[in-house]
Amino acid sequence: MRIWTLHPKYLDPPGLTALWREALLARKVLLNRTRGYRHHPQLQRFRKCARPVATINAYLMVVYLEAASRSYHFDQTKIGRAQLAVSVPEALGQLEYEWRHLQAKLRARNPRWLRSLSGVRQPEPHPLFHIVSGPVQPWERGVRGAET
Repeated sequence: MRIWTLHPKYLDPPGLTALWREALLARKVLLNRTRGYRHHPQLQRFRKCARPVATINAYLMVVYLEAASRSYHFDQTKIGRAQLAVSVPEALGQLEYEWRHLQAKLRARNPRWLRSLSGVRQPEPHPLFHIVSGPVQPWERGVRGAET
């Protein structure tokens, strides 16, 4: 499961579709409607929020709007009430790590999409997140300085 800190506009079609599915799964986990992924570390940042489900709903709404801007037909009824004024802190190191990770995925999966992003020097975060100083999150696997 990857709940990207990056703005969903950077994701290619398979990446955006996977994000939608994975964020919906995260929502189910936060609603206690699934047995799997209950302890997934990427959900920590949502659980820290006063209203975790409303926060993941706000995350999903942005993904939905990105999909709609591309004329994809994601089912908006799968999103519950969103907490629109929420802002979740995330480390700059995490955003930069994810940018490199996405570039590596696109290099293998969709070089044309990667070329369309060549002018991006500092990627924007998903609007739910505000970027603060800090390293890659400890839950990222295989990252020097992060727990595995």
